[in-house]
Amino acid sequence: MTQLTQTPSSLSDTSSLTCGELLVQWLEYYGVETVFGIPGVHTVELYRGLPNTDIRHVTPRHEQGAGFMADGYYRASGKVGVCFIITGPGMTNIMTAMAQALADSIPMLVISSVNKVQHTGSGEGHLHELHDQQGMVSKVALMSKTIWQPESLPKVIAEAFALFNGARPGPVHIQLPIDVITADASHVAKPPKLNKLNKLDASLNSQSANNILAQLQANKPLPHPAQLDLIIEQLKSAKNPVLLYGGGCVDVNHDAQKLAELIDAPTFLTINAKGLLPPAHPLSLGSNQSLDVGRAVISEADLVLAIGTELGETDYDVFFNGGFQINGTLIRIDCDAQQLQRPFRADIALLSDAQMAISGLCTRLENQPLNHQAAPRVAKVKQALIEEMTPDFAGQNALLQLIRDEVKDVIFVGDSTQPVYSGNLGFEALATRRWFNSSTGFGTLGYGLPAAIGAMIGSKAPVISLIGDGGIQFTIAELICAAELELPLIVLLWNNQGYGEIRRYMEEGGLPLIGVNIKTPNFEPLAAGFGAGYRRIRDKQQLLEVLQKDIKGKQPMIYEVDEADEFLLEMGKSFTCFS
Repeated sequence: MTQLTQTPSSLSDTSSLTCGELLVQWLEYYGVETVFGIPGVHTVELYRGLPNTDIRHVTPRHEQGAGFMADGYYRASGKVGVCFIITGPGMTNIMTAMAQALADSIPMLVISSVNKVQHTGSGEGHLHELHDQQGMVSKVALMSKTIWQPESLPKVIAEAFALFNGARPGPVHIQLPIDVITADASHVAKPPKLNKLNKLDASLNSQSANNILAQLQANKPLPHPAQLDLIIEQLKSAKNPVLLYGGGCVDVNHDAQKLAELIDAPTFLTINAKGLLPPAHPLSLGSNQSLDVGRAVISEADLVLAIGTELGETDYDVFFNGGFQINGTLIRIDCDAQQLQRPFRADIALLSDAQMAISGLCTRLENQPLNHQAAPRVAKVKQALIEEMTPDFAGQNALLQLIRDEVKDVIFVGDSTQPVYSGNLGFEALATRRWFNSSTGFGTLGYGLPAAIGAMIGSKAPVISLIGDGGIQFTIAELICAAELELPLIVLLWNNQGYGEIRRYMEEGGLPLIGVNIKTPNFEPLAAGFGAGYRRIRDKQQLLEVLQKDIKGKQPMIYEVDEADEFLLEMGKSFTCFS
């Protein structure tokens, strides 16, 4: 697919600026620092201008891996991930990653080639040809556009970053015919010189000039003052309010905690909002809104204030029993107008940036904090949650908590695997952007390894990939990418000899166990073959002894843990929730 079969034709004017070269200049202008891509015969000309920029190129081993890396890169760092993808099979490969990003509102810019202008959609059997590549990809993107001539490039790129910064984000696809990539663009508008930013306020100096420019292009809507006043009136009259924070609040500052305290309300965090409140905060009930005791708090509330959350199944009904209910007045704050009325219709809907809305509410309540006597009720619910813990749940969370406390600023990037499911409920992150996984939204397998690589590149922080022995087989080729980059990524491999969670689901439903007891590789020689290290973790002390050393090394490490290991149950006996 990506092997060169011919030498790219020489440009007739070697002094000209091609559209591909101009493209990377505009990417750098908008703050792009990393591109994930696999060069192919249709995309090599996108690479001509990269050496003239500070943009780093990372080569995954599969286009799906490129998409997952870009996803994890953003979630850990807040910087948009960009992918260079080949026409046809490259685009069909990355669509799963784009669908995951769309489900979780993750900005991702996928730039691809497409056949020459005269051949696009011709059906004549040209290399990598699809009947309608743009139409196909548009189903998993906020926007899919074709640049038919170089003159369109600046405005299409601007439109993409306006979507990222000014609306509910998601993946955007831009494709260029291969003859447009090589077309002369010397007459097309160039990015302004970055030194013009020297006149910006000194308070912005901590951010790169590129990122400032991107932020100045568009902003999410500001809250209407009259609607903020109306919400305050509702909060004052409420007897038993509840606060729900979602992933749309991931970059909200300390005002998120302040608002919870000013309202004096039990507060729940979705999986992507973990870390907004400290683990032991007296008003925080963590991410337990799918458990019966947590649901009762919400169903009994006379007012529910939901901010930056889609109220989706994978956060509020993870056991898929349909028991989540909102019976009180529902107030929703979101930057997406459509999301304000789905899946639950809001009684009061405020279209707004989360940070600005929360700050506005805090300002109005600052001198008149409410008193709902929430802390004693929250403490009672916490105790009930602790009493319902199973030994397996406690052991898995104890393992996660041990790593969190041992490795400063560690980020957990998860797949769909048992420790992730347990951690989604019981794990407490110390800050936002330090716990995320693919079990939310689209729920794809194989995400955990490449997304962890992207997270480590974007954040430069220590990263733990949580993935099962079944899930890792989807994308294990990306392990050699981590080795190539000398990333000391820790892959905590949860081994239950196949698709353990689906196996349990089949057993409980009285179904025949078909397709779930798959053969599991011998991961020790497999890791060596990919240039990675390997350890079979058998006890707590062993983990403590090797963790600090390996997280500072120069190669990825697989830590294999068997779900039947007794040391996990022993650790679980001392596990404390909300700490």
